[in-house]
Amino acid sequence: MPDILAAGVVVFRPGREVLLVHRPKYDDWSFPKGKLDRGEHPVAAAVREVAEETGAHVRLGPPLPSQRYPVARRMKTVHYWTGRVVGDDDVSGYRPNDEIDGVAWVPFDEAMVRLTYEHDRTTLAAALTVRRKTRAVVVLRHGQARSRKTWRGDDASRPLLRVGEHQADRLVALLAAYDVTRITTSTSTRCVQTVRPYAETADLDLDLRPRLSEERATPRAVARLVEELLDEEQGSVLCTHRPVLPLVYDAAGLAAPPDGEALEPGEMLVLHVRKGAVVAAERHRPRAV
Repeated sequence: MPDILAAGVVVFRPGREVLLVHRPKYDDWSFPKGKLDRGEHPVAAAVREVAEETGAHVRLGPPLPSQRYPVARRMKTVHYWTGRVVGDDDVSGYRPNDEIDGVAWVPFDEAMVRLTYEHDRTTLAAALTVRRKTRAVVVLRHGQARSRKTWRGDDASRPLLRVGEHQADRLVALLAAYDVTRITTSTSTRCVQTVRPYAETADLDLDLRPRLSEERATPRAVARLVEELLDEEQGSVLCTHRPVLPLVYDAAGLAAPPDGEALEPGEMLVLHVRKGAVVAAERHRPRAV
């Protein structure tokens, strides 16, 4: 049997406190987490579960080691991230229910004692090493586009295929999970189409950059833009093309993306940035419909 898949967040706030929930069915204290809906990406599930179980909206920080343990006759894998609340972190208005009857901000030292399971204490210990506030710079390769061989028009106007449009739609929840508030993209149609669903959902403008296109990208122009994004205090996404990605990696101080493999169409590399430096990275592809 395949593993039961779940996702959760170790949520921090200033004052060395972590967010815990109490489940009356099991009489345990743990982190907000829950099972993935059918076809749901773990990144989206993690943010959704925190909102459902605590009322807090969070943005994800660096990923943590996953947990894997037996549940009845199957195994369960829980993907975890660190996280910070976006907006008000007051959870005193949460209404208890049959699933979660207690939500509390708990000092780190007390949380180590209050947590019921050893695997949660291990996860908290790992989270404490990367708990400092970061923001995300997402490097995104455009979705699956029409092939060059079958497209008769100008290459810059080559559009997404239907599968690429689906990828763009499913990227919305992933970009939202990292609280992306700036969208910078190549002017090529396939890049604009990839980020437009998120722009429309989040009511954000597109920062169109011809120097991110295959035809006009230069190392100097890309380096200046990446430096700008790394120094900003907001989450951002940069959408470009496969031949331009190595210029982005060089500018960010990366020899290559994690795992060394090139990003696939619609795949994103999330750079977690603190004080202008990349402190962690992860990569995700939108799940198939």
